[in-house]
Amino acid sequence: MPKVLRIINRFNLGGPTYNAAYLTKYMAPEFETLLVGGMHDPSEKSSEFILNELGLKPVIIPEMRREINFKNDRIAYKKIKKIIEEFKPDIVHTHASKAGALGRLAAHKMGVKVIIHTFHGHVFHSYFGRLKTEFYKFIERRLAKKSSKIIAISEIQKQELVDKYKICTEEQTEVIPLGFDLSRFQTDQQEKRTNFRNEWNINKDEIAIGIIGRLVPIKDHHFFIDVIHEITLKNNKEVRFFIIGDGEYKENIVNYIKEKNLSYTQEKGQKSLITFTSWIKNIDVANAGLDIICLCSKNEGTPVSLIEAQSSQKPIVSTKVGGIENIVIEDKSGLLSDSGDLDSFVNNLNLLINDSNLRKNLSKNGKHIYDKYHMNRLVNDMTSFYNRTSFNRL
Repeated sequence: MPKVLRIINRFNLGGPTYNAAYLTKYMAPEFETLLVGGMHDPSEKSSEFILNELGLKPVIIPEMRREINFKNDRIAYKKIKKIIEEFKPDIVHTHASKAGALGRLAAHKMGVKVIIHTFHGHVFHSYFGRLKTEFYKFIERRLAKKSSKIIAISEIQKQELVDKYKICTEEQTEVIPLGFDLSRFQTDQQEKRTNFRNEWNINKDEIAIGIIGRLVPIKDHHFFIDVIHEITLKNNKEVRFFIIGDGEYKENIVNYIKEKNLSYTQEKGQKSLITFTSWIKNIDVANAGLDIICLCSKNEGTPVSLIEAQSSQKPIVSTKVGGIENIVIEDKSGLLSDSGDLDSFVNNLNLLINDSNLRKNLSKNGKHIYDKYHMNRLVNDMTSFYNRTSFNRL
């Protein structure tokens, strides 16, 4: 039985944790997998409940954290080498940047024959200045040379990695989309909708619009606040906006809301134009209660929130970045605009606010997402990929 050492950045709530957990759980018994990850930041929601529900007991390396810290990173690197020495994996598969750097360097040093890395996103634009961005591209190109295979999670991401940023070669790169347990987004929808709207005091005629994700600059919540400001000037409908998530940028977002003289609350019982909910564990309940789901990111891999939105049969208004066009059918399941194009985004959102038939039509067209991004497909694809890759190298 081949052994897989699966290493993930950190156990925070998000797509990488779900996918690493599903692969660890459901690729057994064909592959024996040891799951290793770093600590989530205090500003992030822990994903340990996902692991607990699946009965997984990962190895946690406290020193492996999001930020660069040479002392901690060196300790984490040594710990990964020790794990490799004891576990003796046939395959080391890393997920996301920090795990990808430390894990691949350790695996290469220890002579592991099959080293695989999944890009769940990348930082090659909109994150940092030019010099820092070039530094990260240089590092990733060097790491790619130590990798047997690179996995992109969308065709658009593959094109960026291979052609645009020259990180890896066409032959080296495989596209394997993410996969999730999507069944919960299609059951008991009416009951969940009623529960969410009662909990957050949403009237029957109010249109609830949500944005879901970490409160960090790359998600561009400032742009979302600009959209809300314009909507309040141009629309007389009863509309409520829900910011679902948390992060280190929250105070900055709150200050921007105050600058725009918009009302907000962080309390369930209070009604306001904008409501901060923090993280919601049962996001299927939130999706059922919302009428429109937005995304304003400057850069994305494959946004989980939009996969879940379409599984919930909710219409989408989003920026057109990263792998979004691989999951949202433009003008069929969502309305898209270029990043930073405020007028286009506002017009798209206004269309959906004012046209209930359009909302229904876009909602129906989201059904295509279920089979394409279900966890069963992910497990089958990865099993086939491992077999093809490992048999050629072991």
